[in-house]
Amino acid sequence: MTNAIAIALLVLILGLFAADQLWLQWQLPLMAARMADGLIEYLSFWR
Repeated sequence: MTNAIAIALLVLILGLFAADQLWLQWQLPLMAARMADGLIEYLSFWR
């Protein structure tokens, strides 16, 4: 992955979170945190 692609993805993700905060009210940060928690619980089972 080149730096340009990484920066473009970062800007896209930050833009999505900003749009969610201002207009969409989907609570994406909370959903992402819940999904990360589920992934950690799943991975801890295999440890």
